[in-house]
Amino acid sequence: MDWFNYYGLAVMAIIMIPNIIYAVTNKSGEPDSYKNKAAVIAEQIGRYGCMISMIFNIPYTYFDFWFDNALIVYVAINGALCFAYLLFWIICRNRSGKLKALSLSVIPSCIFLFSAVLLANIPLIVFAVVFSVSHILISCKNLI
Repeated sequence: MDWFNYYGLAVMAIIMIPNIIYAVTNKSGEPDSYKNKAAVIAEQIGRYGCMISMIFNIPYTYFDFWFDNALIVYVAINGALCFAYLLFWIICRNRSGKLKALSLSVIPSCIFLFSAVLLANIPLIVFAVVFSVSHILISCKNLI
């Protein structure tokens, strides 16, 4: 892969499907009970940073796959995680609770962290850690 990651674009497109459907069908959204501004800003920075870093590889901060057959592992694991994300979204879309909150926050976090480490993509590692911590925190705090 050079500067553009087609596989990352496919992963982002897949995990955005439920988010787009939710935004279209729930225009008012769900009220967030957790109003920590720093956590919300960190989550948004991490989210958009991950989206961009999954698709675009910045020269000298991205070192590509670091072992043989890593592309196969990357596609297989991300494919399985995307499938799990879609499956949990279908199962939990009309529910609320811990299963929905954790599955729909932990799985994308795993996708970003796994991709970051496997690609040795420094910006993606940073954004994935920021996103994961803040997104899971906000999801759990909104349950309370």
